[in-house]
Amino acid sequence: MASSSKPTDTSKYVRYTSEQVEVLEKFYMECSKPTSSRRQQLIRECPMLANIEPKQIKVWFQNRRCRDKQKTESSRLQTVNRKLSAMNKLLMEENDRLQKQVSKFVYENGYMKQQLINPSAVTTDLRCESVVQTSLHQQQQPTPQHPHTDVNNPAGLLALAEKTLTEFLAKATGTAVNWVQMPGMKPGPDSIGIIAVSHNCHGVAARACGLVNLEPMRVARILKDRISWFRDCRCLDVLAAHPLRNDGIIELIYMQAYAPRQWYRARDFWMLRYTTRVWKMAVLCGILCLDTRAGVRICERSLTPATGGPVGPPAPGFVRAEMLPSGYLIRPCEGSSSIIHIVDHVDLDARNTPEVLRPLYESPQILAQRSTIAALRHIRQIAQEMSGEIQYGVGRQPAVLRTFSQRMCRGFNDAVNGFADDGWSLLGSDGVEDVTIAINSSPNKLIGFQGNSMSIRGGVLSAKASMLLQDVPPGLLIRFLREHRSEWADAGIDAYSAASLKASPCAIPGGRLGCFPSGQVILPLAHTLEHEEFLEVIRLEGHSFPQDDVLLQDMYLLQLCSGLDENAAGAFAQLVFSPFDESFAENVTLLPSGFRVIPLDPKTDDSAAARTLDLASSLESGPSGGRLAAETTLNNYSLRSVLTIAFQFAFENHYQDSVVAMARQYVRSIVGYVQRVVNAISPSRLSSQPKSLPGSPEAVTLARWICRSYRFLTGIELLQLDLSAGDALLKQLWRHSDAIMCCSLQTNASPVFTFANQAGLDMLETTLVALQDIMLDKILNEAGRKTLCSEFSKIMQQGFCRLPAGICVSSMGRSVSYQQAIAWKVLNEDDSNHCLAFMFMNWAFI
Repeated sequence: MASSSKPTDTSKYVRYTSEQVEVLEKFYMECSKPTSSRRQQLIRECPMLANIEPKQIKVWFQNRRCRDKQKTESSRLQTVNRKLSAMNKLLMEENDRLQKQVSKFVYENGYMKQQLINPSAVTTDLRCESVVQTSLHQQQQPTPQHPHTDVNNPAGLLALAEKTLTEFLAKATGTAVNWVQMPGMKPGPDSIGIIAVSHNCHGVAARACGLVNLEPMRVARILKDRISWFRDCRCLDVLAAHPLRNDGIIELIYMQAYAPRQWYRARDFWMLRYTTRVWKMAVLCGILCLDTRAGVRICERSLTPATGGPVGPPAPGFVRAEMLPSGYLIRPCEGSSSIIHIVDHVDLDARNTPEVLRPLYESPQILAQRSTIAALRHIRQIAQEMSGEIQYGVGRQPAVLRTFSQRMCRGFNDAVNGFADDGWSLLGSDGVEDVTIAINSSPNKLIGFQGNSMSIRGGVLSAKASMLLQDVPPGLLIRFLREHRSEWADAGIDAYSAASLKASPCAIPGGRLGCFPSGQVILPLAHTLEHEEFLEVIRLEGHSFPQDDVLLQDMYLLQLCSGLDENAAGAFAQLVFSPFDESFAENVTLLPSGFRVIPLDPKTDDSAAARTLDLASSLESGPSGGRLAAETTLNNYSLRSVLTIAFQFAFENHYQDSVVAMARQYVRSIVGYVQRVVNAISPSRLSSQPKSLPGSPEAVTLARWICRSYRFLTGIELLQLDLSAGDALLKQLWRHSDAIMCCSLQTNASPVFTFANQAGLDMLETTLVALQDIMLDKILNEAGRKTLCSEFSKIMQQGFCRLPAGICVSSMGRSVSYQQAIAWKVLNEDDSNHCLAFMFMNWAFI
């Protein structure tokens, strides 16, 4: 481009030289939106821009920003288009598979009808008969035994591996297993993928199909490193590897998996793993060649004595489980992406497990959540981290945070299982079998102490207890324990646990030691892509350690919280925490303790479980509290679940007896607290009518006041019901699509929320009990607070005010946008101010 030497006409397009463009581009990289003074300064400092008017410079920057925005948007739309194309391909394949399944059922149905009408008749449809007989034959015949395979003979292993691959592919893309859609997991472009579980097959099986933005080989490496994402994997050893001529490899693997709860033996596997690459053919310049993007197929199966597996018994404390043909089919997709098919098919041998706990080993929903979906989520999480779409706190790398999460889970699993080869041994009971104590005198072998220079002069104690829960959603219980830590945690024992992990000696534990924390602050570190797991640091403010009663200092806990979604079928919820060093060193010692709740019954309805209206009052006054009646009750959710509690303490040898007594008493107090919470939640202990909120009138009365005040102040009906409708009015207010909340009218303190309907609780991501700890100014951003302050006098004088669109923050730190909000005073029967109500319209997470 050439520049004209004549005076520039600002009404015409200016042609810039390459040198001028280079200068402008360099300045644009430093400041993409310069002010008028900065543009003037740029012209003065660059003589080659002297013939360009400031207005034209402004236009150039505007056009440059527009091109950047268009380029970004174009790239985003191309990515979305590639994703939709891949998902469309995946859904079409799934539709073809379902069509084949439907055809098979139609044939079987017609054959059965003919047999019922005339059993002696022979059908003339040979194709139908062939299909039906083949299907029935496959269902009735036992699994054939494979001939003995020499594990040292690659040829024999290859024959077994190829057969395993064929059976796995039939499950991944065919109808070898009767797959049914997992409840609550609907496929779509924004979903995790297509999730299915087995129905009436040998063992339990789960299947997942999804799209990830990683190359197939990278995905294969991640999936083969099972110990990095499978939280139940204790160890995985590759005992032998045989490379093959077809660019594949056969590996002999031994794997141990943790038991989900105490008292029951863990499972181990002897497996064969076959990995092979599938090259895609492409035509370049008229020449047929291999595409550089190769798909990967990984299949696994157990080695039994008949197929060359170990003849001896399983390891002490383990039960030998069987891995039926399973694996991963990874296909390349456009744009360096991959389409993944995951199949898990196992027989966990639950014959000696009590009937009530057999779902832990026989539920395909639990298998899907703990293994199949976990693998897909882990890969998608890494893909999102690599693309920079997920931001983390404290400047740490995502891999470091994942390592902390893995160490927390492994440390808690070690405490729950108490394997003898790790040094754990049971301690005699005190006559009551409710709390089990295990001692480890060699704690440096534990996962939490590896890589740490600290040496504990004593050992580690684990105090464990279990409860069978009835009609309690795991997510609701864990959420309550997380938000009400001060009600069940002993501050002195927290201080002892933190001090016992320091190099300095600690005092003998006894009662409540030191000062109590003046407050609790949750500092988010990271969360997974779908917010099903949170890693956070809890700062307990103003605490003194037992060895230092003078200097007050903050105490830190690293906390992992997962499974808060009450609607996820088969998902377990857990709250695991450990004393933590504020320096955030990567080799910090972790001694995890916490709670784990695993549902035993499959979820039969995808509607949300009813929530308690007054859990806190139920805890104070006994089982007289109530819940809001809903169309679906908790009986349609998880009928039974099992709770495991495990707390760990480090101790010195001469304090062992004191720590044991303290641990027993502490865990028993926590069990008592959990029982009170469960009694408040369980529908069998609750009346059918909602009772009063703390410091508020009865729920029905409050609903009438809210609707009456809204009509009186705005002249508009909030609900199309008579105010004397009672329960019907409350139910309709509870189910209102807009988020309705009430907060206190306090002049000397920040308003605190006292009530919210279901939409309000969902918007704030909390429960009615935890709602009472949330202040109004905490959910509003700076603009929202300024708007409310400017309009507050209008609300008090006029009685109501309409607020513009804005953004607020949920209790979990997520941003929520709303199109409009209305604030009004709620008047009681005497027309006195009772509280302040808000209604947020058309809200959505952003």
